[in-house]
Amino acid sequence: MKIDIIGDIHGCLPEFEALTKKCGYEWKEGIPVHPEDRRLAFVGDLTDRGPASLKVAEIVWRLVIEQKQAFYTPGNHCNKLYRYFLGSKVQETHGLETTVAEYKSLAKKDQQSIRNKFVDLYEKSPLHLVLDQKQLVIAHAGIKEEFIGKTNSKVKTFVLYGDITGEKHPDGSPVRRDWAKHYTGKAIIVYGHTPVKEPRVINNTYNIDTGAVFGGKLTALRYPELEIVSVDSTMPYIKEKFKDFD
Repeated sequence: MKIDIIGDIHGCLPEFEALTKKCGYEWKEGIPVHPEDRRLAFVGDLTDRGPASLKVAEIVWRLVIEQKQAFYTPGNHCNKLYRYFLGSKVQETHGLETTVAEYKSLAKKDQQSIRNKFVDLYEKSPLHLVLDQKQLVIAHAGIKEEFIGKTNSKVKTFVLYGDITGEKHPDGSPVRRDWAKHYTGKAIIVYGHTPVKEPRVINNTYNIDTGAVFGGKLTALRYPELEIVSVDSTMPYIKEKFKDFD
């Protein structure tokens, strides 16, 4: 099984195209295809803040659902957009407002099309992926060893939001424990959610959210080679959005 796992795209389509091409994919009929049967996987947060969220979502729907040539597990931004499309009352903040603006600019039939595709993608995708005979796990915000393969509400909260304490930082963002620092499992965990300047590799875990939408990089982890490939972002750099770990 050869997979290229891509970090949080957040609507950064040019970076997504550049990164897949750097990994040897050819764009045919609007989707990236690898000549040697490698497959893409996505750690979630396809949308929000970036310029082309709905286009990214549609490409991933085509790859995962239509072509069955890729893997996807949703992030917290994906969950929020899903709830918005279902008609639930959600706050159009923290980036969702950019995706909603994109959506409202579309013709009614195009709105219905992308809404149906994204709901389909979300509902058919697991909250975390267990691949390659349990040697590889992909979860948006990471996962504890004892949660792997489980789907209860505690696991759902963890994989979408991380190891949250229930407390808030002054800016309103949740306080999160550093679960990766204490991970001792054999499975490789690949995740995103928390933007870091460089991929964070610790205890068999890989954080590959390198803040493409905040002017950092879009990063892929090539598996099983465990090679990291990145492309620079075209977005403005926002230093305070990146997390520094001790």
